[in-house]
Amino acid sequence: MSAPTAIELLALAQEAARAAADLVRDRALRAVEVAATKSTDTDVVTEADRASEELIRRIILAKRPDDSFLGEEGDDVEGTSGVRWIADPIDGTVNFLYGIPRYAVSIAAERDGEVVAGVVINVPHRIEYTGHIDADGRPVARRDGRAITVAAPAPLGKRLIATGFGYDAGLRRLQAQCLVRLLPQVRDIRRLGSCALDVCDVAQGIFDGYLEEGVHLWDHAAAGLIARGAGARTEVAVGLGGGELLLAAPEHGFDALRVAAVEAGYFAPPGE
Repeated sequence: MSAPTAIELLALAQEAARAAADLVRDRALRAVEVAATKSTDTDVVTEADRASEELIRRIILAKRPDDSFLGEEGDDVEGTSGVRWIADPIDGTVNFLYGIPRYAVSIAAERDGEVVAGVVINVPHRIEYTGHIDADGRPVARRDGRAITVAAPAPLGKRLIATGFGYDAGLRRLQAQCLVRLLPQVRDIRRLGSCALDVCDVAQGIFDGYLEEGVHLWDHAAAGLIARGAGARTEVAVGLGGGELLLAAPEHGFDALRVAAVEAGYFAPPGE
């Protein structure tokens, strides 16, 4: 099998994500059933999560059977092609469960360890965000086919920052303490319940930054590429609670937000 281009991988990601979004949208019209819990009793999996991921896997692996696959709900698949797919069948499952119209399907494609294509679909609002690496090696970001860009520069005190909270009560306690220290330094904080959509909102200039501990690769692989294509920088580090911390912000304002996040205690102390 010849090495695929980023555009070819993006097209397949879009095909699978659109089919999954249609499935999730249909399931949202019915009674949503919790199928299982994961890390805590509040970390739920619905039948729609499982059905969405099964559909994504079936579409992608039918066309590229030698690829690897990492999904939130199913077992990892080890392939031989050098391409790995990273999928979140419903990012924002709690929103989906409660009927809050903010959740997404997210699919990214890695080639030789680098994310080169990704799509995030805002399911209730039918908005599609895409990112890919172009022929010159630069990331490109679009919303419904049109180029997007991050917000204009602003002082830290005028920046609107998005965040999220973990499922574990101990982690939420630490996050709340950090939030109390960060909140006076910025315009305000928003918590909307979908990492992928929050990072896409950084990409399209709605938010001036995003940070959260407790995220996973499937939450941000596609959205992170989209954000970088729109002029943002992303960093994955170790958070205060020992989990994966994601920080995303426009390149021009990234350093100032990072300093504020460090001072607020979001990052694990050096040496830990």
